[in-house]
Amino acid sequence: MEKRILLLEDDTALGETLVELLEERGYRVDWARDGAEAADFSFDTLYDLYLLDINVPEIDGLELLEGLREADDTTPVIFISALVDLNTIARGFGLGAEDYIKKPFSPEELLIRVEARLTRSTGRIRFGTLEYDPLRRVLKKEGALVSLGEVQLCLLDLFLKNPGQVIDKEVLMECLEHPSSAALRVAISKLKEKTGLEFTNLRGVGYAVQKC
Repeated sequence: MEKRILLLEDDTALGETLVELLEERGYRVDWARDGAEAADFSFDTLYDLYLLDINVPEIDGLELLEGLREADDTTPVIFISALVDLNTIARGFGLGAEDYIKKPFSPEELLIRVEARLTRSTGRIRFGTLEYDPLRRVLKKEGALVSLGEVQLCLLDLFLKNPGQVIDKEVLMECLEHPSSAALRVAISKLKEKTGLEFTNLRGVGYAVQKC
């Protein structure tokens, strides 16, 4: 599955160059020209990496990152900026940035840093066309957000963390507000309908999600 990157850059020429460079490497890139637009993108889409300029209109890159972290968004961040004062850099790392690239930079340097960051584990679970972030409790199917209720999220978490394994129905029913075998069957049926997952029912024991 292709990796998705959100680029925040208000310089049109540089933005166009970076989008072309990253897309040539197979990344899917959304380009925001100001911090408010970047915030909207981050609300609607689950990204693998943020590339953020700092000195941009509306909401600067540091304020954006602060808001993302307060919202429990743990997506890795690389700052790309001409700002070099130590206080700014220190604040960026203090807010949770993983890297900092000073403008101007070579395309090769950017790609090396991006690829190094994206090869590290993000804790996300990929299962067929699904991508699940257990920290944010967010599910995407073919890149689109899937809305699930608390019961469905609880069941999904158990199944995707234990693919192919039969989970005892008593454990699964702990996700239900009013536990019963019938209620569990209905909940799993709804989860299947929304996600496309296939389940195996070992009668009297429990359920397992079928491996892709």
